Amino acid sequence: MTTWTPDLDVRPGPRYLAIALALGEAIARGELRPGDRLPTHRDLAQRIGVTVPTVSRAYREASRRGYLSGEVGRGTFVRGAVQPRRAPAAEPEDQGPIDFDMNRPTVDAPHAGYLAESLARLARSPELENMLRYQPNAGLPAHRAAGATWITKGGVEASGERVVVTSGGKHSLFVVLHAIAKPGDTILAEELSWPGVRSVARYLDLKLQPVAIDDDGLIPEDFERACREHKPKALICTPTAQNPTVSILPVARRRRIAEIARAQDIAIIEDEVYGPLIDDPPPPLATFAPERTFYITSLSKVSAPGLRVGFVLAPQGQVGRVAQGVSATTIFTPPLMVEIGAQWIASGTIQALVDWQRREVSERSQLLRQALAGLKFRIEPHAMHTWIQLPKPWHPAELVEAGRRRGLSLSHTESFCVGIKEPDAIRLALCGPVSRARYQEGLKRLADALAAGPEFTATMV
Repeated sequence: MTTWTPDLDVRPGPRYLAIALALGEAIARGELRPGDRLPTHRDLAQRIGVTVPTVSRAYREASRRGYLSGEVGRGTFVRGAVQPRRAPAAEPEDQGPIDFDMNRPTVDAPHAGYLAESLARLARSPELENMLRYQPNAGLPAHRAAGATWITKGGVEASGERVVVTSGGKHSLFVVLHAIAKPGDTILAEELSWPGVRSVARYLDLKLQPVAIDDDGLIPEDFERACREHKPKALICTPTAQNPTVSILPVARRRRIAEIARAQDIAIIEDEVYGPLIDDPPPPLATFAPERTFYITSLSKVSAPGLRVGFVLAPQGQVGRVAQGVSATTIFTPPLMVEIGAQWIASGTIQALVDWQRREVSERSQLLRQALAGLKFRIEPHAMHTWIQLPKPWHPAELVEAGRRRGLSLSHTESFCVGIKEPDAIRLALCGPVSRARYQEGLKRLADALAAGPEFTATMV
């Protein structure tokens, strides 16, 4: 009999579900193997401090998921439905540049175990054949309902009828702008915005105008000025863990921005893909101006980048126009992919992966504080990126080049700028490097580059 004991302190939600999820992870990592006999219900209950019925319910849930099998008189055993496996490395650990450019969640063995479990369950689903047929542009009703559940967890009351399923956050931005603006229209954006804003606006032939930001995020007074001067169709903003500056917009500013948007009759496109990672974030803008806010969220940024599933919560009367954007681009979001996301929302798997990601980011944040002590940077405990103020006489382009010579891939600050001069700062993606060792080596190289100073080339005349 195995002495397997789950750690329940790191898992939110019902205890029985936490035990069942821990079983799936242990099988995926190879800690439990097919044929292993699990502790008795009473033994495990005493060991982890729960009731015997809680363990019984957990074993039933794990059996339903295909993890376990029971034999009368012999006990409960691990089945072979979810084989131990490692997640494939996204980059060779000993070659190529160390990537601090791409802002992406870390993927490890637990992710592969959850995916194997979902694929096994999907293979047995009576709905499998239906997944191969054409679907509604906005998504299947069950998938839209799952999106509403996820959005509601983020602090916004949502119903499936107002949700459109997309292929991630960038696709969401595209279909919303496609729905509300025409070529030549003006859109407002934070003067430092993630590069996807610029690329989507350029593709749709929209004019971007910057709105000033400070350490707290978007400045309402400048937003009001820009509305009067440019008569925009919409504002695009990331109020929580802003990309790239990591700022979190205070409640008072959120309320004021909603008031201005209502007075000026413009739409708000709220990018909330990072919100689930942040401790107690303020209420989303969509709670202050639901009648004009397009709320964008995604499973990709907080769980696994390969899970290309996003959701748009559209204002009443706008759902059909947003769905037309999906029709014009992908016809519908691939339902097999969305079904996995929906399963993970319903089972609590997404929340378990968010918590896993939060722990990983927190530990990497501490390593960064140690390696780059003395620098001024903005960091949130669980945000996936940090905004570093460069010491004089450094310029961002010089640091990118210095990093390249040391085998680092760093973000070009210019790519975040909307109509402003490039500031002397740089964004660092904490989870770009796959392994912790690779990450630490990258921090050391970056610290060495900063300590050495920029290399100047004198021109003789």
